[in-house]
Amino acid sequence: MPNQSDYNAQSIVVLEGLEPVRKRPGMYIGTTSQAGVNHCLNEIIDNSIDEALAGFATKAHIIIEPTGYFTVFDDGRGIPVDVVPKYKVSALELVMTRLHAGGKFNQGAYKISGGLHGVGASVVNALSDHFIVEVKQNNKFYRQEYKRGKPLAKVAQVKSSILGFPYAQGTAVSFFPDKSIFTETIEINYLQLKKQLKERAYLIKNVFFKIENRKTLDHTAFFFDGGIMSLLNDLNRGKKTFHEPIYIQKNNGDKEVEVAIQYNDSLNENVYSFVNVINTQEGGTHLTGFRIALTKAINTYAKRELSEKDTGDPLTGEDVKEGLTAIVYVKMPSTNLQFEGQTKTKLGNSEVQAIVQQAVGEYLDVYFEENPKVAREILGKIMLAQKARLAAKAAKEAVLRKGALEGASLPGKLADCSERDPVKSELFIVEGNSAGGTAKQGRNRRFQAILPLRGKVLNTERAYLDKVLAFKEIKDLVIAFGMGIGETIDYKKLRYHKVVIMTDADVDGEHIRTLLLTFFFRHMPSIIQNGHLFIAQPPLFKIQQGKKIQYAYAEDEKEKMVKSLGKLITAPISVQRYKGLGEMNPEQLWETTMNPENRILKQVTIDDMQESDHVFAMLMGDEVPPRKKFIVTHAKMANLDL
Repeated sequence: MPNQSDYNAQSIVVLEGLEPVRKRPGMYIGTTSQAGVNHCLNEIIDNSIDEALAGFATKAHIIIEPTGYFTVFDDGRGIPVDVVPKYKVSALELVMTRLHAGGKFNQGAYKISGGLHGVGASVVNALSDHFIVEVKQNNKFYRQEYKRGKPLAKVAQVKSSILGFPYAQGTAVSFFPDKSIFTETIEINYLQLKKQLKERAYLIKNVFFKIENRKTLDHTAFFFDGGIMSLLNDLNRGKKTFHEPIYIQKNNGDKEVEVAIQYNDSLNENVYSFVNVINTQEGGTHLTGFRIALTKAINTYAKRELSEKDTGDPLTGEDVKEGLTAIVYVKMPSTNLQFEGQTKTKLGNSEVQAIVQQAVGEYLDVYFEENPKVAREILGKIMLAQKARLAAKAAKEAVLRKGALEGASLPGKLADCSERDPVKSELFIVEGNSAGGTAKQGRNRRFQAILPLRGKVLNTERAYLDKVLAFKEIKDLVIAFGMGIGETIDYKKLRYHKVVIMTDADVDGEHIRTLLLTFFFRHMPSIIQNGHLFIAQPPLFKIQQGKKIQYAYAEDEKEKMVKSLGKLITAPISVQRYKGLGEMNPEQLWETTMNPENRILKQVTIDDMQESDHVFAMLMGDEVPPRKKFIVTHAKMANLDL
């Protein structure tokens, strides 16, 4: 158990002053948009998380006040309030008014820290119009308030909390973002906050996180006693798994490795990696070590258990990915962390690769030997994946030999645009030849290309690449994009930087749209991730009174238009409900749906990869019970156009 007495004023180290923060806030929080507000709140929450990682805090309570204040409580040790002799000021004031002042820079105070950039509470204080901090220690309350980073008075002992401190000890921080800094908004992205806290609750087991949004009256709490095993179960929710989860834990000096592994019957990989509580979305050395160890352990088992004839070619990293769900979690001293990449979410510590590789390799060698049934299940799954990969490779090479995927022979039904700059080019994927013909006539030929699709495309949720490429409509799409598909996909060759799905406003149209979204999510996610995928919004109604024509894109908009026209003139009003794009003439389709000056496009984004994966697997996969439960639960929400 860590020694609480080691955490005092001597633990606080000052690296530099706070003056530059208000002048160049973007250097410290990345942006002064909504993401910057989220960043500020996360910095305060991370202080509470550091106490939990150190073993002192078990609760964190976040309140979003209607007034615009954000308040964070924890039941940790409380920031020290005694005077630091070197600076002749309270340790609490140093932490809140000096950049990079805190216990994280003294190895005795915090072994592991959660903050990604480590800018700390002082930056949040500098960027707040009003900032309040309260500490409760030994049944005594201490408080200090600040205005744009400057103390309004010295740290003082007070009789009671003005923030409503709920715990026997700990720290409370409440701040109001400065509107002169955050000029766009002082609101946060609430869904993102909940996602991040849920993630942290998985990583720091047995810590209770509570979010209280007093603006929306939404209360959410997270508590997981299973750690990354709870996260693994959530990731495989609704999927058919082949075996019980495999859990690996090993300490190596001042570093700890935790890994959870489970295979399911999907065709997709779902692997998350973390260092401390930072989601290393770009991977890094810990993930590389895991992949090498997993592939090697499975190949070693295959050679030991199967004849040379049965083993065939060695299994590759691509083969072992199929159906793999895993979490790789490394905890290490924050002072030694090295990151690579633009977003600082790729671990660069070279020694970590060997540590993870050794821990996973040694464990799996013994595990496969002691659990032969599980090992055979996993090996069988992977060998099928290898056969499918080789078949897909052969199918793709067959297409490549014809030059099709390289763009040498574009699909005959593609009406291409004359523009050759991908940034200025748009591709409309249109349902049916009839609507396709209308779109071809109505488009701007200079920068808009049209590709009509015939009928419903293949459900690619559980289709291997060879079957995907064998389906003509999808192959035509791949050829039109020009960037290839599979492991050799080259995003830089994408021929259109605006890809627009344009389907009828009926059940069939929505189904085709869903099938296309499944294809993009599973086989060309980079088009979504780079912001190139959109959904066209054709009007639902044409409202005509005499020669005057208006278009409505929703039921309530139509009702307002009809009501407004009825008040002005007594002439008859004609309302036409569009069922398909083909009901419009080319001029109408251009004016309402394709003209950049008038049209409405919905951009497709992936806010939560984990939840998106679950939804696609549930709605488009083979497992019927989860889908049936979803339909029954949400039946009353369906908007039926009868």
